[in-house]
Amino acid sequence: MGQVRRGSATTTHAIRAAIRRSQASAAELSRTYGINPKTVSKWRKRMTVEDLKTAPREPRSSVPSREGEAAVVAFRRHRLLPLDDCLYALQPSIPHLDLSPLRRCLQRHGISRLPDVGDKPARPKFRRHRIGYVLIDVAELGAGPRMRSRRGR
Repeated sequence: MGQVRRGSATTTHAIRAAIRRSQASAAELSRTYGINPKTVSKWRKRMTVEDLKTAPREPRSSVPSREGEAAVVAFRRHRLLPLDDCLYALQPSIPHLDLSPLRRCLQRHGISRLPDVGDKPARPKFRRHRIGYVLIDVAELGAGPRMRSRRGR
């Protein structure tokens, strides 16, 4: 009966033990077992052939508590700051807060978009031209270090 592997595991206990015992090169073993050479190197460095858990040792949530959520909503309504500024201002008081949970919290409360304040300048409209007229817009781009020609060297 075969060994049950976790979802993303590419090796079994027997393969890992054979890798540890083998004197062959990492490239040769990777071809033999159909795995990446980095995987071979990883199992050679380990002291055991047991497949360890990859989950965090101390799981934590980045979702704010009810009190934290109330503080986020009050702060956003009072200060009317952009999302990134809210995050940086609130992180000292709510240290585990991340950008995505903050955005979802503001969306839940309907304040994810800042209200329009002030007059925005009107966008200029394109001139009307007869059908068949071709407008060519030319823009000059600066040549960065990778865009320079090789003739100048």
